[in-house]
Amino acid sequence: MRGSAALLAAVTLLAGPACRMGRPLIDTSTDMTTPGTIAGIVKDATGGPLAARVVHAVRADSTEKYSATTNVTGGFSIKVPPGDYRLQVDLQEGEKVLKDPGVVHINKSDLDANLEIVLGG
Repeated sequence: MRGSAALLAAVTLLAGPACRMGRPLIDTSTDMTTPGTIAGIVKDATGGPLAARVVHAVRADSTEKYSATTNVTGGFSIKVPPGDYRLQVDLQEGEKVLKDPGVVHINKSDLDANLEIVLGG
C-alpha cells in the first residue's frame, strides 16, 4: 500500500507540468503561414511516370512560386501557404500539357494529393 501511494505521488508530480492550464488544446487562430501541401504525379500520354521534372505551384493572386522535382515515379510534393495555385511543369521541346488540375485551393494544413499532370507531344 505504501509503495502504491509513493508511485501515485511520483506520477502526480511528473504529470502536473504536462497540463496546459489556461491554454486551449485546439488552436483556432488563422495563422496563414502554416503550410499546406500540393502533391501529385506527372505522367506522359501513355501513363508512364516522368522523373526529374520541375513542377511549380504559382500563386494565383501574386507571382509567388514554390517548386519541386518529380521522383522516379513522377511524384511531387510542394509545401505552400494557404491560397489558390496553378501548377506548371517545365516543358521540354515539343511538349505540351494535355491535362492539369486547374486551380488548386489550399487551406491551412491541407493536403491536396493525387493531382495529375499529363504531358504529350
